[in-house]
Amino acid sequence: MSQPDVKRLARVFRALGNENRLQIFLNLMEESRLDLAKGRVHDCFLAKLLGGLEVGAPTVSHHVKELADAGLIDTEREGKQLICSINPEAMTALRALFAVEA
Repeated sequence: MSQPDVKRLARVFRALGNENRLQIFLNLMEESRLDLAKGRVHDCFLAKLLGGLEVGAPTVSHHVKELADAGLIDTEREGKQLICSINPEAMTALRALFAVEA
């Protein structure tokens, strides 16, 4: 694995090393899986991510930014709303990493 790949993965694991960010990421993965099973494109609004977390909107916004900066999720503004989705390339890279046999 190249040094840039190692650095990118370290950033991903740092982002997921925070309990709230990991929960947000897992929630997005679950929502995405359910929507894809129903044949829908997945869009999750920031407001929906607040449910189940014991932190305020500014903190969730910070965690979403960290996940986006690590390349794990994509975000898009729609008026005042922030739409979040799993970055499919990041998921492919994580699956490939964990599929490697020792």
